[in-house]
Amino acid sequence: MTLKSTPNTLIDADGSPSLGRFPQTVGRINGRETRLRTPMGGAASAFAQHFHYKQFQYFGVISDDLLIGCALANTAWIGLAFLYVYDTRNGKLHEYTWRSPLARAMTLSESPIEGESRFVQSGISISMGYAKQGDSLTKSLSIQCDALTLSASMTEDRDYQPMSLCTRTGINGWTYANKVAGVSVQGELQWSGQQYSLAQLNACGHHDFSAGYMRRETFWNWACLSGTVDGHKLGFNLSCGVNETSETENCLWLDGKLIKLNTVRFDYNQDDLQQAWHISSDDNTVNITFIPEGNHQEKLNLGLFASNFNQLFGRFNGSITLESGAALTLKDQYGFVEEQFAKW
Repeated sequence: MTLKSTPNTLIDADGSPSLGRFPQTVGRINGRETRLRTPMGGAASAFAQHFHYKQFQYFGVISDDLLIGCALANTAWIGLAFLYVYDTRNGKLHEYTWRSPLARAMTLSESPIEGESRFVQSGISISMGYAKQGDSLTKSLSIQCDALTLSASMTEDRDYQPMSLCTRTGINGWTYANKVAGVSVQGELQWSGQQYSLAQLNACGHHDFSAGYMRRETFWNWACLSGTVDGHKLGFNLSCGVNETSETENCLWLDGKLIKLNTVRFDYNQDDLQQAWHISSDDNTVNITFIPEGNHQEKLNLGLFASNFNQLFGRFNGSITLESGAALTLKDQYGFVEEQFAKW
């Protein structure tokens, strides 16, 4: 796996993105400084420069008892925040969605290592924070709303290897993705009259910081797991449909070490997403099945802007074979899969 040196900013002085796979998280994703072109090679309009830029930040918490997913998305047309909490023991699900025209209620950090992203409307305040502390990086999530309060954080120590990747997207775009999984989560959740310690639940987390000039119409599948397997901290990130121009973002983390995986295929019933999903790689190193237990869906069609988003949560079973030949066996490990279509 060839790594380029990590730039301080993604877009250089000429307005071009640094492309490739980096050993560390890029300090500042200054995407709006891109010298954006039309498909015919001319300078893009100020309208395109603004409205074609997309940003996403997601914080997921996985444990045997509770699953939590929270996302902030700025599509320029609309700012969207969602949150759900699922109790695996009794099937109780609380889910919420908030929208802001032209993303007026939202401010997203340009940096995955310092700064704060916020979504604030009447009755809801969400904050995702990024803070460098010596050689460690802490990512935090704070939520205040009528139904619950949450304070959570995950820390990548100096030896943790993030997935940090920027690829071309179409003829004139690019996508940067910074992802982590298999990291312990600390914090407290107050929900439905109860208080939960995420550390006592042995919770693990996944985080996604993505931005770029993406395709006008796009579709992807994604899968993520974060937990403990055979005494090891394990996480994986599997997808198809976004970062696949010369690179893929498929990888797993074993005790913080990043291991690149091959391209994968998602086989599932689009007419019934609650049926079993099968995810496999071309080289047969990944062979896993996902059994959904629930689904958080966002569906919106406004003509110029449309989204059909499904994030399902449930259990993974199967195996992933390492280069050494050793196999990691998954037995009812909780995680997420997605089906997403967007027109923006």
